[in-house]
Order: sequence, then C-alpha cells, then structure tokens
Amino acid sequence: MLSATVNTLRPHFNSTFLSPHPNLTLPVHPPLLPKPSQKPISATFTPPSNSQQQLYQPFRPPPSTPLPSKFSALDADRRLEILANRLGLWYEYAPLIPSLMREGFTPSSLEESTGISGVEQNRLVVAAQVRDSLLQSSTDPELVSSFDTGGAELLYEIRLLSALQRAAAARYIVDHRFDAQGAQELARAIKDFPRRRGDKGWESFDYNLPGDCLSFMYYRQSREHKNQSEQRTAALEQALKVAETEKARSRVLEDLEGTSDKKGGIEVDTDNAVRVPVVRLRLGEVAEASSVVVLPVCRAEEREREVLEAPREYRSEGEFGVVVAEKGWERWVVLPAWEPLIGLGNGGVVVAFPDARVVPWKANRWYREEAILVVADRGRKGVEADDSFYLVAGDGDGGDLKVERGLALKEMGVGESLGTVVLVVRPPREETDDQLADEDWE
Repeated sequence: MLSATVNTLRPHFNSTFLSPHPNLTLPVHPPLLPKPSQKPISATFTPPSNSQQQLYQPFRPPPSTPLPSKFSALDADRRLEILANRLGLWYEYAPLIPSLMREGFTPSSLEESTGISGVEQNRLVVAAQVRDSLLQSSTDPELVSSFDTGGAELLYEIRLLSALQRAAAARYIVDHRFDAQGAQELARAIKDFPRRRGDKGWESFDYNLPGDCLSFMYYRQSREHKNQSEQRTAALEQALKVAETEKARSRVLEDLEGTSDKKGGIEVDTDNAVRVPVVRLRLGEVAEASSVVVLPVCRAEEREREVLEAPREYRSEGEFGVVVAEKGWERWVVLPAWEPLIGLGNGGVVVAFPDARVVPWKANRWYREEAILVVADRGRKGVEADDSFYLVAGDGDGGDLKVERGLALKEMGVGESLGTVVLVVRPPREETDDQLADEDWE
C-alpha cells in the first residue's frame, strides 16, 4: 500500500515519471487532486536569554530600493501610520515596506501594525518595482499614470515579463480595461508563446503583439476540446476577438468554420476527423494548475502486461490528502486536469512511448522522433468508431504496445483493445528564446 506524498514535478519531461526511493513507495493521487491553498509563512527565532533577539526576515529587499525623499526623515511609527491609513498613492507608500523590514519588521508584525497582509505587502513592493522599470524603459508617463489608482494588482501580474514585454502588456491592459485575472492570463500567454514553437498554427501569430499571444493561447485551448463542442467554439470565438493581425484572424476563422480540416490541417490521419487532443506540456504548467491528475505510467516495451496490472483504484485520505493505491506501482505522472482527463475515473492509464511515430499521424505533421505520453481509458475497450484511436498490443507474440485507428483494427478483425486513446501529451521544450537578459532582471 502506498503511503508517501508526491510533492514536486521537475521541469524536464522525463522527470515527471516519479521513481521512488528504494525504501519508500509513492502514493497514487486520485484522478482529480485540488491543490491546497497556501498561506504566507513567517517565523521568529528566539535565541537564548543571554543573547540579543534576532528576527528572521523571509523577505529582504535590495539595499538600493529607493525611499521617497518625503519619507526619508520619518521615524518607524510615522511610516507605520502612513501604511495603516494608506496615506498617498500605493506606489508612494510601497517603498516603506522594505524600509521597515530592513529595520527588523517581519511580514506578520507589519500585518499586525498596519492591517496589510503579507500577500498584499509582496504585491505592493513588486508592483512598485514593475512601475519603476516601466518609467526607466521610457514608457509613456501617461500610460504609467493609468495604474496610479488600484494598479498594483495589475502590474504585479506582469512581473515575469521582460522590460519591453511589460510596456506592451501594460498598454494592452489599459486599452482593454483588463482586471487582475485578465492581466494574469495575458502575461502567461506572452511568456508561454515561444515555448509552443512547432505547435499547430503557431507561425500564424505575432509574438511581438500581446493580442496575438493571447489569441494563440485561446486557439491552443480550443484544440483540447472535441470538434463542434460548445467549449471549442467559445475558445475560438475568444481567440478571434483578441487577435490583432489579419493572419492570426484568418487562422482562427479556418478552425471556427471547419475549413482547416478540409485543408488537411487536422492532426490525425482520418477523413472523418474525430480529433484526439494533442497537448505540449509547458514548463511549470503543473505547478500553476489549480487541480491535477495523477495516473500510473506503463512503458511501451513492457507490452500489455503492465497495462493490465496497473492500479485502477486509488483514493485520498486524511487532512493532507495522502493518496493510497490498491497496489504498489513504480511510475506515476502528474498532469494538469485537462478536460479529457476529468472523466477517466479508475480506468485511466498512461503509456510512455520513446517515439511519437508510433501514433499514425499524417506524414506532414510533427513526424519526428519525440517522446510522448498516450493517455488511454481502460474502461472503454471496445473498438467502435472508425476514426477513434485505440491502444493495442503489437504484432506477434507479446509485441510492444502501439496505437491504431479503429478502422484498421476492424479490417484486421479486432473487436477489443486495451483502451481508447483520449489524449496525447508532448514533452515541454527547453530551448526558448524568451529568456530574460541580465538587464531585465531586478
């Protein structure tokens, strides 16, 4: 019985297969495992009585953080009063937070004195730094002033972008009156865009335009849904709404009107086009997901034996959500709770293939050597649809696992498979061209 907790996922794709310590077995998380909310932690260290008390400071701002001249002569009590009463604009009193921390305050003690939570303290300090970077990069002062009232939440969301990206994102946020959630989605779309190089339609969107980056994010999300579904149509309509270039709009319209399938742009070699979603895992995507799925992993070379023996039942127990499986298993993978994975129940299994060419794609698609994960539903073994894909054992006695179309299996007289394929996952790319230069880091 498994009883330890899987607590991390490394960025490299192969490390998503969790191998236990020789003396430790890993648990199986249930198909959906919401991530527990985290609260900021602060601590104080109390030395022996004959020592001077030292405070542990989890956040130490850089010594170069400027303090406005009008606050430089104020003592700690007066600065605390300004913070407590929010006297002035947010970016004016935000530098008081790091100045007080340098004098020994902690996030918790500041919260007690001012009513500003640790989360909000961090947001104010970071947003003020982002605002300063916009001014230093010669961004239009009038644009920056648009964030003077209630802009901390918005600027905080674009903190991970480079200086040039921040300026473009800030303009887009103001022009489209985004809230914090919209700003967060925009920042993620810009940051994620270069990592998706090679995905279908990527070349039709302009990386230098925030609207095109956002449009591509919605376009990619649409491909995680079935053809003609309401979710897919809604995602494509949203992509069309925010696209900035004519080339991007044309690409979205092709999928929205169904013309891309007629042009051979579908990802499966089938005339009737029941799409199997293909997703490239993004670095850090699991950590950002609000809920995740944990599934047992089998190796293709282990043949059908592993698929049949992989655990089917696992559940969460206790206050910490420790997951217990019906049997021990060596390999597990954590994936975001994408829609095709939500309804798997206890029949889900993942097969790791070292070469993507095991799947019968069209030759003009990403027909290359690339490791992939194929997620199959063992609860749906019957070969029913001609244009669906199924996990089956290879030719010969105990051949390696492979993926076949339903039509091909019917022609061979095969009526039952090991499971219906519901999703194909491609590995994250390490080579990206959006790394921040040294001058972009604060």
